[in-house]
Order: sequence, then structure tokens, then C-alpha cells
Amino acid sequence: MQAGNAHYRSLKDLPGVVPIFPLSAALLLPSGRMPLNIFEPRYLQMIDEAVGGSRLIGMIQPQLDGALRGDGEPEICQVGGLGRITSFAETGDGRYLIALQGVCRFRVAAELEVKTPFRQCRITPFAADLAEDQGGGDIDRTGLLRAFRAYLEAHELEADWDSVSRADNAMLVNALSMMAPYGAAEKQALLEAEDLKARAETLIAITEMALARRQDDGPSLQ
Repeated sequence: MQAGNAHYRSLKDLPGVVPIFPLSAALLLPSGRMPLNIFEPRYLQMIDEAVGGSRLIGMIQPQLDGALRGDGEPEICQVGGLGRITSFAETGDGRYLIALQGVCRFRVAAELEVKTPFRQCRITPFAADLAEDQGGGDIDRTGLLRAFRAYLEAHELEADWDSVSRADNAMLVNALSMMAPYGAAEKQALLEAEDLKARAETLIAITEMALARRQDDGPSLQ
């Protein structure tokens, strides 16, 4: 069982309603770790309530077309990532520093009308994400590492290759997907990939396209 799923072995272990945190280009995948700096009052309240309850919040992107609701809040994508608050610290200036551990993806069934300042949704979790074996043996690990290495070399970046070599396939694909410095559309595509194999293939394709664009544009462009 993956570390992020230790508390959650089936859908009955998950709540039907969760608070959501809309954040562009944020990608939380199963077993991934996401640090967050919380300072907006409504989200401070959200974290207070989550810590006192299920410890779960939903990370989700605003709609990619920038659509807004009537109250000026962004419309949201239909798929997000559920995370458990695994560390919590309060700063002297009133901020919260938290870390989320990815549990599973979810689909928004409905956004609720609520009195809380933060938004809440009824969700349908992805049951397959809770499974111990997500098909990690089927990925093209060699191709993924080749693309990752080429990207790092093109941008003159380093990696902890010992840690990379020790990571199992599921951890490797999800960690690289979350770390990759791509935009909101690419992040959503990685999130919504059907399974781990498809996510690895999507990440390889996105990375190869980014490398091709860099070659076409020349070394002066980032």
C-alpha cells in the first residue's frame, strides 16, 4: 500500500464532501507531497476545520479557460487531487505551513451551497488510486528517465539520481509529474490520465515537446 493511502483502503474510508482549494498549476497525485503556505483568512479557517476533522482537502485547478462564476470566483475543473494534511506549523505572522500527502484523485459530483467562506464539493473518488498495484510495472521507465535526463541537461539542472533509482514506478511517475515545471493545461492532462502507464506516456510526450520547442527557439529562451 502506498504511503499516502495508509488510512484509506476503500471508498468508505473517505468523506463524501470535502473543502476545496482552487490553485492554478497545482498537481497533487497519489503519494505525492505538496507543501503549501496558507495566508488567506478563508483558507486559514479551512485548514483549522480540516485539522479538527478528516484532515482532507481537495486541490483543484480553476477552469483552464478562465471562466468565472457570477460572484467572481473561478469555475473549477472537474477532476482534482485529494490530500491529507500530514504536517502543520503556524508562523509568527499568522500563516500556516502545511504539507499534503496525496491520497487519490476525485471527480466533482456537485459544488455545494455553503455558509463557510471556503468552497466545498461533493466528490466521487477514483477507487483505482487506492489500490496497492496501479500498474506500475507497465510503464516505460527507461523512456521516462531518458526524457527526464534530457530535460535536466537542457536546462543545466541536477537531480538526486540515487533517490530516483530507488523510487518504485508509481512514486517515480507521480513525483516527476508533480515536479515538472509545466503549465496548468499540461498539469491537468497529467492528472486526468487514465492510469499510471498513460500518465508516464503523457509526461514523456510533454517533455519531448518542450525539448523540441527549446531547440527550435534557441538556447536564449527559457
